[in-house]
Amino acid sequence: MVTIGVAVAIPEPWGSELQDYRTAIGDTTATQIPTHITLVPPTEIAADALSGIEDHLRTAATTVEPFRVHLRGTGTFRPVSPVVFVAVAEGIAGCEQLAAAVRRGPLDVDLSFPYHPHVTVAHELGETVLDQVFDDLAGFECRFDVDAFHLYVHEEHHGWQPTQEIPLRCPAPVDQQE
Repeated sequence: MVTIGVAVAIPEPWGSELQDYRTAIGDTTATQIPTHITLVPPTEIAADALSGIEDHLRTAATTVEPFRVHLRGTGTFRPVSPVVFVAVAEGIAGCEQLAAAVRRGPLDVDLSFPYHPHVTVAHELGETVLDQVFDDLAGFECRFDVDAFHLYVHEEHHGWQPTQEIPLRCPAPVDQQE
């Protein structure tokens, strides 16, 4: 068995900035988790099913056009879950469409909570730390285009490793001739 995840990677410099922040506040798992927006949460699959998953993801990618993401401010899932996140202010629909496309067929997984695109920046660190993160990153903001997503495989000693970058469908060229 192998554990996989599917996510939109947060590009540089923001990915490292948020990952370094997580490390600085004492999140010991931060160095093994690239900064991302989850599409498919950690899921165990048979190792021999991996190539079929990759094919499925490439097919799903043809149904979603690139989109813009604007991350701004913080939010939390408390008291339901001890999580503070950076909020997706623009691009929610694109994330939802992409998540729905990849969570079909072999990745039709049950979610513990309704899908809500976000970037986790603190998880299970105690109320005081969660409050601090919520305040510290309230002014965080960045914008980027999403034209691909990644398949990640969890490795015991190295954490989540991107193994495939899957490009989204390119917009059809506009025919300039009439």
